[in-house]
This record gives sequence, structure tokens and C-alpha cells, in this order.
Amino acid sequence: MSETLDLQTDPLQEAPNNAKGSYTRRQTLILGGIAATVGVAAGMLPFNVLAADSKSENKPFRILMVLYPTFTLLDFAGANEVFARLPNVEVHVASPDGGPLTSDTHVAFGETKKLSKVTSCDLLCVPGGTDRSTMMRADVQDDLRRLAADAKYITSICNGSLILGAAGLLKGKRSACHWAQRSLLKQYGAIPDPARVVKDGRYMSGGGVTAGIDFALMVADELRGPVQAQVVQLLMEYNPEPPFHSGSVETAPPEVIAAFKKRYASLAATAGL
Repeated sequence: MSETLDLQTDPLQEAPNNAKGSYTRRQTLILGGIAATVGVAAGMLPFNVLAADSKSENKPFRILMVLYPTFTLLDFAGANEVFARLPNVEVHVASPDGGPLTSDTHVAFGETKKLSKVTSCDLLCVPGGTDRSTMMRADVQDDLRRLAADAKYITSICNGSLILGAAGLLKGKRSACHWAQRSLLKQYGAIPDPARVVKDGRYMSGGGVTAGIDFALMVADELRGPVQAQVVQLLMEYNPEPPFHSGSVETAPPEVIAAFKKRYASLAATAGL
């Protein structure tokens, strides 16, 4: 990119406010050493580790996450937590109009770069949100198509896939989406897929909100190999044991479905509940 955006730093380490978002060479070597140790302990051949390390010696892999007013915070934060901890990866954040944003849960987000000023990226990622109208503007859709043309990967989280679909980027492609809005993908020529993470060529997508972490780990595997992806998973202690099993329509008890329909009537109607 022609300019540096808000670069994500590792909150587990002390760093100045202007610290680079990509890992330094020293951090890369540390993670590489951890990966090698994990590989040996698991009885793996070191080739996978060496391959991941050789990839990290190349120029930084640029991930662009496109946010907008009323974006869903966890869609962004979960994936960013993974991306920003990968060796030699830069996470950049842009928005249709640049400047600060507020999430759909009223969390203020700092400065973002104006999307039209971003010249290119290696991976384009569009998280979901409550109000996607800003992303449906003709100029924004044009920018998404422009960036997608040269990106190695085109990705989304939750109903961010509907934004990519509206831009004409998912025709004939399988895609995940939030369960309640998955059927809407058909109107854009996409193929709705109920899987938590979906990969169709250079297109990758995650289902609703929390699936963003699973999606990002699969992207990490794609970019830096399974060992590095699992090093990040271990660092995050991503080992979920939910207190309830109502994360899908299939497992939620009837009283939960009834309460959902009452509180989110429009969404329930879209889902056909």
C-alpha cells in the first residue's frame, strides 16, 4: 500500500504507539523456534516448519480489513487477533469514508484509511455488520471489485459475504454467512454453504460472528502452515467449551427459538423460522 494504516500491535508485548503491525524478524524467529519445538514434539518432519519459515522471509503479506459504521466488533476482533500474530503479516484497516467508526455495539474504533486510497492488498476481508448500507454504495462496491481483482484471497466473515455478493464477487461460488441470512446469498448468484468455514478457490468465508476465529485460523494455515496456525491458537488459548449449546437452530431448545423470534422478529422471518 502507498501509505501505512492503523497497524495492529501485539498487546502482550510493550511497544511504542507507532510500532509496526507485522512481527519483527526477532519475533518471527521466536515463533519459528516455537513451531519447530512443537513439530519435533509431535514427531513431525521439519519440512512443514521450514516451509512456513521460508514463506515468512518474503515481503509482508498485506491483509486489508474493510470496516464500516455499525460493523460487528467480534467479526473484526476475532480474526484480527489471529492475523496480527502471524509472522510477517501486516493488518490494515480501511473504511468507505476513512476516519473513526463505531461498532454496532457502540464501541468506538480509531482512525481508518479511506478505502479509495488503498491501492492493493494480498487478502481482502469484509466483516459483517448490522447496517450494511454504506458498503452498498456504488463507489464502495467499485473499490471492492478493484481490490479483489488483484488480491490473492477474497474473504468475508458473517454477513460480510452479502457485501461481497452485492459487488458481484461471489457468482457461482460457495460461501458461508450468518445462519439467519444465509439464504440471501442466492440473490447474488452465490451458493449458500452451511459449513462454519468455507473455501472455494481463492474465496474463503466464515459463518456467524464467532466463526470468524475458526475462519482466521484456516487462513493462517493457508498462509503460514498448520504449525504456525496452531501456535497462534495455543497463544490465544482457543479451546472453547460453551456453557450452552444454543449456537445453532438445530441445537437450540424450543424456548430459546421462541425467545429469539420474539426479540429478533425480522431476522427470524428472514431465516424462515
